[in-house]
Amino acid sequence: MPQPMQPLLHDLTTLCAAPTQVLSARDGSITAVTGHRATAQGLLHADVRVLSDWRLAVGGGRPDHIATDLDGGGSATFTYLVRELAGSTVDRALRLDLTRSVSPGSLTETLLLSSELSEPVRTEVRIELASDLAPMEWVRVGRHGDPVPFDVTDADVDFGGPEVSARLRAPGATITRGADGTTLVLSWPVELPPGGATQLSWKVEVTDSGAVVVAASGPGLAVGPIVDRLTAGPSADPRSVPWLRRSLHDLNGLRMATAEAPDDPFFAAGAPWFFTLFGRDSLWTSRLLLSVDLGQAGSTLRALARLAGTARDVHTAQEPGKIMHELRRATVEFSAMSLPPLYYGTIDATPLWICVLHDAWRAGLPEAEVAALLPVLEGALHWLTTDGDADGDGFLEYIDTSGHGLANQGWKDSGDSVRFADGTIAEGPVALCEVQGYAYEAAVGGAALLDAFDRPGGDGYRTWASELAEKFRAAFWCGVGNNRYPALALDGSKRQVDSVTSNIGHLLGTGLLTPDEERLVARRVTAADLDSGLGLRTMSSSAGGYSPLSYHCGTVWPHDTAIVIAGLARSGHGELAAGLVDGLLHAALAFDGRVPELWSGEGRPVPYPAACRPQAWSAAAAVVVAEWLRAFR
Repeated sequence: MPQPMQPLLHDLTTLCAAPTQVLSARDGSITAVTGHRATAQGLLHADVRVLSDWRLAVGGGRPDHIATDLDGGGSATFTYLVRELAGSTVDRALRLDLTRSVSPGSLTETLLLSSELSEPVRTEVRIELASDLAPMEWVRVGRHGDPVPFDVTDADVDFGGPEVSARLRAPGATITRGADGTTLVLSWPVELPPGGATQLSWKVEVTDSGAVVVAASGPGLAVGPIVDRLTAGPSADPRSVPWLRRSLHDLNGLRMATAEAPDDPFFAAGAPWFFTLFGRDSLWTSRLLLSVDLGQAGSTLRALARLAGTARDVHTAQEPGKIMHELRRATVEFSAMSLPPLYYGTIDATPLWICVLHDAWRAGLPEAEVAALLPVLEGALHWLTTDGDADGDGFLEYIDTSGHGLANQGWKDSGDSVRFADGTIAEGPVALCEVQGYAYEAAVGGAALLDAFDRPGGDGYRTWASELAEKFRAAFWCGVGNNRYPALALDGSKRQVDSVTSNIGHLLGTGLLTPDEERLVARRVTAADLDSGLGLRTMSSSAGGYSPLSYHCGTVWPHDTAIVIAGLARSGHGELAAGLVDGLLHAALAFDGRVPELWSGEGRPVPYPAACRPQAWSAAAAVVVAEWLRAFR
């Protein structure tokens, strides 16, 4: 039996209406296993696969798929021709347009059959379904579950487990079970006159009694008005319009809330693996979208504030005041990791929470909403200067002390992402350069909030930030003269991890750097070894650890590129971002307006085959690019 492997995602069609998603092959088919290898396909709800197989037949045969079209929201139309019928030709056949629509907790399919044949058509439409109730952590590592039985009554079909269950209805269909009871067969007899048409449908609704995430309330992003505002005028680039529209629709499909606070929506990190609340990802997404939806930032801040750390727990990496990393319904096992349902193993979510609160306040978040979050702010600021700096050297650093958590706890959280220029992997505790920028900005912004709301402590945090900047200047800078640049990190021995990476671009606009230092960084991140022509490489192509399809050591992440574009603009070097902007626009065309989580850094639109698509902060990059075009074109 082949070894289980993580399924590939790059060629799947994904529909999202959080907390529900459907992943299928391009032709609409769904199978849990293909070629003796497990897939990620299926109807999934809140980290459980509800349907694992879907097979379509017309007249006993498989129709020919000719087109797939995603609409603006959570639906797609798959078009087929049935060419086996008498009288059929290439342009005269029985046509089937199957529209698959997902909404929170439900999947609906509508089948429109239309005939252009000169003779009457008598045939049968048949859909076969199966369910394995596999948890997401199984699906992600290439495992699948055993088929579960269906309970068929006269009108309904019930199936599922003690927490996640489903009910299926198929009006007009004959519903039977396969011989082993684990396959459900829906069949409709069809009679069409010459040139006639008919419509069929079926629906499945999911109930989840153990949900930790639920559908978000409210209307979501106002797609049309946002697109119109950001793409009007002579600065508009026609490449940005379909990308922006698709991205906003995808973001609406990723909106969800916790079961504890259903009225405070946030953006799930991405489909399918990260379809839940992630501190860093949800914060960055709402921050990149501040100019188009201030309310989403406020609700994200509140959702995370409710889960802020209150105790010390090595197993979960919780500390008082710390903002969480990831929320799941159960423990997640992946490779050598075992992450508890509520996990706090992140070094940057806490300073980013403070930064987003400050930015939202400056953007007009109502003072009453800000005031309600001040106790969490004070706890987060305290964490910043105490537990965040575990060894007292003035820098924020991390190390996994549990033995089963994330080895790296910045945004580049793969185990091999922190490398020296010769490719050697650094050992912790690790102090990442961009985290020091976030921390500086958080301390200064947090101090401003304390002052504005007559809370004590602002001067102390400003002093701490000033000292951090001086320590950073002495410890992190590598090179000589105009070739100087900040190291990626300091390792556990306080040595400079001297590879050139995109991380340094996150420092722009944080206030940590002097104007001359920002000029050096701005020119370094836009140089040819980092600018791939399709966005910013995560690592310089001249570094010893560079690999164009390595998860964090040479690929392009659009959110990373967008953060640097925004930082260049904030630091007064916006014109230097032109190449990065143009690269993302080229990539958006190449990926049909739905940019994935990441892609190859080789300068061609080669997908990273296991990338999530859509991914929230990747979608938010479209807003940053549209704003840059308005400001600099």
